[in-house]
Amino acid sequence: MPRRKIRVTGAPEAPLRAALAALRTELGIPEDFPPPVREEAERAAKAPAVPSYDATDIPFFTLDPPASTDLDQATHLSRRAGGYRVRYAIADVPAFVAPGGAVDAEAHRRVNTLYFPDEKVPLHPVVLSEGAASLLPHQVRPAVLWTIDLDADGRTTAVDVRRALVRSRAKLDYAGVQRQIDAGTAEEPVALLREIGEARERLEAERGGISLNVPEQEITARDHTYVLGYRAPLPADGWNAQLSLLTGMAAAELMLAHGTGVLRTLPAAPDGAVARLRRTATALHIDWPHHVSYAALIRSLDPGDPRDAAFLQECTTLLRGAGYTVFTGGDLPAITTHAAVAAPYTHCTAPLRRLADRYAAEICLAAVADQAPPDWVLAALDTLPRRMADGARIAGTVERECVDLVEAALLKDRIGEVFEACVVDVEERRPTVGTVQLISPAVIGRIEGDHLPLGERLRVRLAQAEPGTSKILFTAV
Repeated sequence: MPRRKIRVTGAPEAPLRAALAALRTELGIPEDFPPPVREEAERAAKAPAVPSYDATDIPFFTLDPPASTDLDQATHLSRRAGGYRVRYAIADVPAFVAPGGAVDAEAHRRVNTLYFPDEKVPLHPVVLSEGAASLLPHQVRPAVLWTIDLDADGRTTAVDVRRALVRSRAKLDYAGVQRQIDAGTAEEPVALLREIGEARERLEAERGGISLNVPEQEITARDHTYVLGYRAPLPADGWNAQLSLLTGMAAAELMLAHGTGVLRTLPAAPDGAVARLRRTATALHIDWPHHVSYAALIRSLDPGDPRDAAFLQECTTLLRGAGYTVFTGGDLPAITTHAAVAAPYTHCTAPLRRLADRYAAEICLAAVADQAPPDWVLAALDTLPRRMADGARIAGTVERECVDLVEAALLKDRIGEVFEACVVDVEERRPTVGTVQLISPAVIGRIEGDHLPLGERLRVRLAQAEPGTSKILFTAV
């Protein structure tokens, strides 16, 4: 699911880049992998477990940002009688990572790849995550191959999953694919991305699901100052995301039918969170009539508009209650759905970057084969939700601290200036402390004042903003 995306460009010695490096040190984020982990990964890269099924004749392609090299998924789309066939190959991490080994233990410590605005801290050593296990073009790779048949409306009619050897023919990027599809020059495996993606988007709307097309916030260093901008996601981003959601939903259904699994669950957002989001909409002059549902509003927004982009960033707060729910022996949990997906769902398409996906894949492979999952999977299930929650907390801390750093850098030369803003939150026990959303630039910060009119506009003065030293603080004028 989406997270707040921030990217910083500029020289490594720029103050913000230095502050981000200091933040990694402060949070105890590892700079590198221990030698035993690197050594084991290098050995595994040379001798992975090789499946017997050969699917290298299928012309897969990958679709990722241009600079990405940790490629979890490769796709092939085709027509079939009465509908479509989606082949979705996922990097087979267990082919390289031995249960109980040094790489496995380190992955359990890290849990997720961590994304900082200027760099990432990977879950697995790069010799695997950006090398031997990555579905790089023109390389034969072991994969977990999903084959999902859809009818003409995009509904799932059949699912198969097996281990296979695959070979991607092309590494594509979103902008290039969008240009090809818009110009009508895309060949059918790529051209079908739009057809299938739009069909799945219609089904998502029908069931009440929500996909947040969250823009990437970009901070660029220019002559010792910082400029804020947004990169709005393209339609191709959303169509590709629908394939991942499709696979995650298919995996969840397999698990529920088999009686063992790990689901990604999310209860409905509490009223207070939605009310706060309405105040943010007011601050950004986004019209949200009370008769319009949250899902309908999201679909009406333009991520290319700065105000809509800022609001979509804040919508990610409604996803913070998500967690992992495990079950075994056919004892299904009380909650099996993800409120934003509006269906049972699991994470299974990014095993290079997320620990839980490795377990989900093994459970699904066992379900299709009508076998029990491997012992190493069952042994870890009870503690997996807690481990993933700990990883999510670290990732959340990284995200919050990075946002604070980036916004402080953006405003550091404007201390004393007055801005138009709206109060979007007030602390219950300290009514003189709250949160404001600036009208322009679209940033959020802490405010202190004797009278903070919740949901109303007011003028605020920037009191402090120093990346790495002090977070943003406003005072009421």
